[in-house]
Amino acid sequence: MPTFFLMGFRMVILVASKLWEFFCCLIRKNCRKIIQYQTVKYDISPLCPISRHKLQLVKRKTMILDLDETLVHSQHVGKMRPNRPSTPPDFVLKVSQWYDLVVFTASMEIYGSPVVERLDNGRGILNRRYYRQHCKPDSGYYAKDLSAVNSDLSSIFIVDNSPSAYRLYPDNGIPILSWMSDASDINLLSLLPFLDALRFTSDVRSVLRRNSYTVSWKKKSIGHITPLKT
Repeated sequence: MPTFFLMGFRMVILVASKLWEFFCCLIRKNCRKIIQYQTVKYDISPLCPISRHKLQLVKRKTMILDLDETLVHSQHVGKMRPNRPSTPPDFVLKVSQWYDLVVFTASMEIYGSPVVERLDNGRGILNRRYYRQHCKPDSGYYAKDLSAVNSDLSSIFIVDNSPSAYRLYPDNGIPILSWMSDASDINLLSLLPFLDALRFTSDVRSVLRRNSYTVSWKKKSIGHITPLKT
């Protein structure tokens, strides 16, 4: 009899543990959905008179955004790619108040243009677009020619997950981890305070070449270049 009750008790514990695992799985799944569609929580406070005056003394800068694995992630042909968490409209709308935005992708125009149209959603924020035909072939890679976007390299920078894309302009790049549909990703969101401050500098290269995160990333990535996505 004690053995029978012991077996029954073990069975109850086993069933309870399985139910607990099931409910935990449901909670995690719902949390991922909530995180995926949350809006950016970075409030833009009005500038003080001193900051406004300082901003008037420098040029308005150009911010270039890569597309694949930076803003969106490819899934399969014929299906629209999902946005990275904290991407349009939240991220793009915020940074468009600080910079002139440009999309520069190594993808073909027929592939990238419909995606950018959907990201822009008729707002006219991402009107300037550059594609594979605007890249420079460089030892079998597609290097993005930033000077074709803005000849003043002191006022232009690119956010890209592939350092090889801006290897010709290493002091004008901000690296970001590749995005592969991780709903909890916060890398773009984490860039907002830095981007908010970068607009006040007279030459972005003076900041980007000294930024410890950027420098360490370049040492690891540019020396071990991988092919650009196509």
